[in-house]
Amino acid sequence: MNSFKKYLPFALFLGFLLFGLSAFLESKPSSKNARVYKTVQKYSPYYLDKRFGGLQIMNKENPSFKEKPNNMTLFKEFERLERTWGQKHLKIDDNILIISDNNGTQLSTLPIQTPKEREFIHRYYGI
Repeated sequence: MNSFKKYLPFALFLGFLLFGLSAFLESKPSSKNARVYKTVQKYSPYYLDKRFGGLQIMNKENPSFKEKPNNMTLFKEFERLERTWGQKHLKIDDNILIISDNNGTQLSTLPIQTPKEREFIHRYYGI
């Protein structure tokens, strides 16, 4: 019993460290392809707004839209909203990414240059 008390602080420290590391890795945003993401982000209605109370997700098209998820789920929720928007407004046609508005009118095109860009579009936007 005495030897157990000797290792208890180390075990607690290790447990809290593993719990914190797990929470950090779970809340981390996924990696993005800079060229594709920055181009598509110009047309995406969702953006992160930094306020005194923390980050919130806002919509350019609907000013009353505000979501304030907790820090653990913020990036996952933001990615979910961008994915649903991307599935409706993005299309790949012959190695060209076509970005359209709510009416289906083509806003912009982006040539896909590498297989990694195509993989990112499939993984992040689900198309």
